[in-house]
Amino acid sequence: MNRHAIAAVVALSAVLGLGPVQAKDWTKVTIATEGAYEPWNYVLPDGKLAGFEVDLAHDLCTRMKVECAVVQNDWDGMIPALNAGKFDGIMAGMNITPKRLEVIDFSNAYAAGPAGLMVPKSSDLAKLPGTGEILNLSKDDPHNKEVIDRMRAMLKGKTIGVQVATIHANFVDKYFKDVATIQEYKTTEQHDLDLMAGRIDAAFADDAYFLTTLSKPDAKDLTLAGAEFRGGDVFGRGVGVGLRKGDTDLKAMFDKAIASARADGTLKALQDKWFKLDMMPPS
Repeated sequence: MNRHAIAAVVALSAVLGLGPVQAKDWTKVTIATEGAYEPWNYVLPDGKLAGFEVDLAHDLCTRMKVECAVVQNDWDGMIPALNAGKFDGIMAGMNITPKRLEVIDFSNAYAAGPAGLMVPKSSDLAKLPGTGEILNLSKDDPHNKEVIDRMRAMLKGKTIGVQVATIHANFVDKYFKDVATIQEYKTTEQHDLDLMAGRIDAAFADDAYFLTTLSKPDAKDLTLAGAEFRGGDVFGRGVGVGLRKGDTDLKAMFDKAIASARADGTLKALQDKWFKLDMMPPS
């Protein structure tokens, strides 16, 4: 290969993030969030972003001694926009999964919680088996299969709403798609509205989001039902900051800041402020 060809390959590798890159002097970090997943992230009436991840983003940036900008981006375009350089990180309730790790990197987890179904109180689905149980899919437990099989029997012929391009969509596709109709939505708020209107029978998302939804007056006729799930390849090891694969220095900065926030109690305090359940990831 001649030197011009070598130069072209090196240049292309740099653009694609395939080769070694020089450490960047980070002075400002732009973090994207969805702004439609309360209490993780949402938009206030005045247009400002708020939520657990918005508060945590600013705290982590302070620890990293960088200027912080939190911007809004549609969920289904998050990863392509990150890799295109539109922003530097994602904090949007995004779980660390093997599939996502094929295209981006993640910081260590800053939250982890179960996911489940929300249904009308008046529905037969309100009596789904496993209600109150949290099943860890990382374990090869016959009880997990037994409960899922019983849930599948009751969900036969039903319609389940789920946000597109999420671990929750992956979960219902894996376990319920052959017995139920899966209706995908651009946002979780959209499937909530259809559930309240009776256009779908159930919605599947994380418990932290649903518990916030259930605290609102317009959701008074809804409830959580059936087993809740965590772990395994679908749910991964918790929620972290999504990062480009080449930004290893930024990952190290986030990992250190998250560890510091955990050690001094700030992470727990923010979780207590925003969530109605334990969301601390495993150590």
